[in-house]
Amino acid sequence: MKFVKLFLILLTLTPLSLLAQNNDDEDDKLSLYEGSIDNQFEYLIRKSNNYKDYKVVKKVWLYELKAHTLDSLKAVHKELADTRAVVQNQTEEIDGLKANLANTQTTLGKTEEEKNNMALFGLQMSKSSYNVLMWSIIGGLLALLLFFIYQFKNSNAVTKSAKKSLADIEEEFEEHRRTALEREQKVRRQLQDEINKQKSGN
Repeated sequence: MKFVKLFLILLTLTPLSLLAQNNDDEDDKLSLYEGSIDNQFEYLIRKSNNYKDYKVVKKVWLYELKAHTLDSLKAVHKELADTRAVVQNQTEEIDGLKANLANTQTTLGKTEEEKNNMALFGLQMSKSSYNVLMWSIIGGLLALLLFFIYQFKNSNAVTKSAKKSLADIEEEFEEHRRTALEREQKVRRQLQDEINKQKSGN
């Protein structure tokens, strides 16, 4: 019976001793000189004496905690200032990149417009209009060429016909001149014969 009571007491006290040991371990981990501000506050609360509803804290600990808190705040303020400086630099870089992007987009738009348009006599026109105009000019020039070839052939035919007619007329004229010359010679001979007859008749 005593053994059972002793066993039950030990069984009850073991968890309590483990809990107390855990609390001691946690207290050992807490420190006023290292760790986070939260841990330092926790150390101060646990290590302070109790008086009714109040905690009695050593002034040295309060000043130490104040100094650590101020140091932490300075570090936070410095980190915040550094972060603001980084954010400011990044904002400036982003603004610069946005400006470069806007310039690039403008240049790209102009390049696209120039690629899709052609300059003719200082006027910008779309490629389709340019192609239509060029093919119209080529078609007009081709039509003029065909017209001139047709005119040349007609003129050449007329010229050949005129030359042939001229050659025929010249030939006829030569024939006529020869005939006229023969007739004239014949008339002269007859006239000479008449003159000779007249002379011999005298």
